[in-house]
Amino acid sequence: MLELESFKKLLSSPKKIVITTHHKPDADALGSSLGMANYLKKKNHEVTVITPSDYPSFLYWMKGNDEVLNFEEKGHAKEINDKMTAAEMVICLDFSCLSRINELGEMVKQSTAVKVNIDHHLDPEDFADFRYWSTEAAATCELVFDLIVKLGDKDLIDADIADCLYSGIMTDTGGFRHPNTTKHVHMVTAELIGLGADNAKISRLIYDTNSVNRLKFIGFALSRRLIIHNDLRTAYFWISKRDLKKYDSRTGDTEGLVNYALSLDGIKIAALFTERKDGVKISFRSVEDIAVNKFAAKYFNGGGHKNAAGGKSDLPLKETIEKFEKLIKENQERLLNQLELVNEKH
Repeated sequence: MLELESFKKLLSSPKKIVITTHHKPDADALGSSLGMANYLKKKNHEVTVITPSDYPSFLYWMKGNDEVLNFEEKGHAKEINDKMTAAEMVICLDFSCLSRINELGEMVKQSTAVKVNIDHHLDPEDFADFRYWSTEAAATCELVFDLIVKLGDKDLIDADIADCLYSGIMTDTGGFRHPNTTKHVHMVTAELIGLGADNAKISRLIYDTNSVNRLKFIGFALSRRLIIHNDLRTAYFWISKRDLKKYDSRTGDTEGLVNYALSLDGIKIAALFTERKDGVKISFRSVEDIAVNKFAAKYFNGGGHKNAAGGKSDLPLKETIEKFEKLIKENQERLLNQLELVNEKH
């Protein structure tokens, strides 16, 4: 859907541009946003990055972080409204439907600006004038790199931009361990390292930067909140609001926790249930041909990638877990046969 020459022409003169990404941005969301923002600034555009919410502190090192406007933070409402009203272009990164940016979604929908969507998730909503989209891409940062190259601006990618883009690819491939780690992914990351990305530094900042409370929380979760059903090849964590308060949990503290459950020998599907004030947030992970994105979409108002998806539940935490366990048992035969975890009878 992206008409490259038309898009290139749009960027040929300075514009007021807003970049936004999904709620609770991860490294791919923020990395693609700040990578794109820093690139566009080099082309003399006036760029503002607006996030629907806060994000983990281990991402604060990215260049441009200090200029990001958090929609939920007090004192930013007027500035965000002014930026959205004045915007000539709105670039939406790492999400496929406007509901993923909460209240910002309506502002984007009502905006008269040219809308651009760059993303790698399934089933994109038809809201953009230009779309650069591929489910074959491991990360939106990968797509941003490819787009900059296609626009003929690879020489504008400096070390700071390369760091941002590398971080999103690294995390969305699980440190290059997931099946989405393609030949192209390695070629792109090699290019980014060649352009100055400090892969060792990025890995340390994202994976090896913890607070004492977070380490204690992980230890608590592993010892007290991990449930294993070997007969179902399933394991999950459940985290209550009380648990989060006890360990003074911050955004990002539960990041990666679900992967501990999936790492258990014989486990093929893992989940993390986190009780929040607005409901239960769920993370799903799987291996091989078990499509947790379809399971999440069918039963938990979610979606995502085949082996990594998210969902939510308005039921209480206990009832949500009971629902999950019931569904897993109903799908036991298909699960053990390593088929898609979808019960066609429902």
